[in-house]
Amino acid sequence: MFINKDQNFMKAKLLTCLITLFFMATITRSQVVQTVPHVDLKKYAGKWYEIASYPNRFQKGCHCTTATYSLSDKGYVIVENRCNRDSINGKLSYIQGKAFIVKNSENAKLKVQFFWPFRGDYWIIDLARDYSYAVVSDPSKKYLWILNRKPKMNDNTFQNILAKLKEKGFDLAKLKLTIQEI
Repeated sequence: MFINKDQNFMKAKLLTCLITLFFMATITRSQVVQTVPHVDLKKYAGKWYEIASYPNRFQKGCHCTTATYSLSDKGYVIVENRCNRDSINGKLSYIQGKAFIVKNSENAKLKVQFFWPFRGDYWIIDLARDYSYAVVSDPSKKYLWILNRKPKMNDNTFQNILAKLKEKGFDLAKLKLTIQEI
């Protein structure tokens, strides 16, 4: 059997494509957003201060951003987000919503709804053992929030969180610190 140059070229091209696809699949698999194994919602409930986040249109101009979570007797989580618009002394902005637990997620994945019928992914991807900080994202990595129980976070803790986020493939250049009043 004779093989001409065109056949060798096509085989090399096919092999290159297969190798490229293999490496892309490997990179994609390693960058999949993973949640924490379990969240105790009673411990998670309460007030959280936003330390940093990816900017998004619905929080434009927000300062002193907080989120308060409480458990409803109907099986969902009540979400109350607050911020001061355009400055730390700006007009208070407030919105209340509901978060529904995703089945078989050990409470680490929720669907948050502020406007019916729209729901967004809220995945807890890092959480301190003592529930002093949490990191929240979504499967697409479009959103990211670093939350803390106090308005200021210990710098070592913050740097450790950033290192873990970098390992997980998050773009730290997009992260914006949130101004909190003290």
